[in-house]
Amino acid sequence: MKKNLAHRSILLAAALAAAACQQMPTQESKPAQAAPQITEDSLRERAQADLANGLKLYDAGDFDGAVKSLNSSLDHGLLSKQEQARARKYLAFSYCIGGREQACRDEFRKAFEIYPDFALTAAEDGHPIWGPVYRDVRTQLISEREASVRKPLIPLGKAEQMLSDGMVKYDSGEFAPAQVLLEGALKEGLKSKEDQVRAMKNLAFCLCLTNKYPQCRAEFVKIYDVDPAFDLSPAEAGHPSWTHTFAAAKAQAQKAMKDKEAKEAREKSKSSPPTAAIPTKP
Repeated sequence: MKKNLAHRSILLAAALAAAACQQMPTQESKPAQAAPQITEDSLRERAQADLANGLKLYDAGDFDGAVKSLNSSLDHGLLSKQEQARARKYLAFSYCIGGREQACRDEFRKAFEIYPDFALTAAEDGHPIWGPVYRDVRTQLISEREASVRKPLIPLGKAEQMLSDGMVKYDSGEFAPAQVLLEGALKEGLKSKEDQVRAMKNLAFCLCLTNKYPQCRAEFVKIYDVDPAFDLSPAEAGHPSWTHTFAAAKAQAQKAMKDKEAKEAREKSKSSPPTAAIPTKP
């Protein structure tokens, strides 16, 4: 029995020694590395990287991947308002390309609400897939903003009302009805020079957008009879539907004005009485 007790004591001592050895750190063991801290700056950098990756995927035609990366960039709301609007814009493009019009519409609306200066370029605006959706959202928001501002109701004249209605149709992409209303406004007689130019300019846009290029060019030329200094804004001038037509119309109008000035100068010189000769001294 004494032998059994001695044997058990030896086994217990060996077990305790083994456990102690396991708990003692070895010279080769290294302290565990601290987990990296997640800061606002690191999240912002990740959001910007997701935005850049989303744009890269969009350009590569991977629209599903672009949607995933762009949505990820917006998760924490740490992008600037301009960056958020850009992400929303490309989300809208991706959704429209995928046939998800309501999602496309929602993203355009969010872009406007986040960044009031949001706007598509002339080339983007003219895109056949998302251009009409973008213009419809913009028109709807403008109407909502105007309705929220209580103004005294001042009835417009018939011509001015037709111009206003024509612009609503134009902004919503309904170019044929817009053309009819703008032509009617001009025929009815707009009072201000500014309204006349606006009606003719947007009428020309409608004509070019419906492939009526000779009529579009003629309408641009007419504007110079009302405002000889007329010009399009850089964004308007760069629109692919009328950039060449407008340039040709502008050159034609400017040549006609120079020819007219030269003719008037010749007629004036003919009608002026000859100057008397100064007598010379003998």
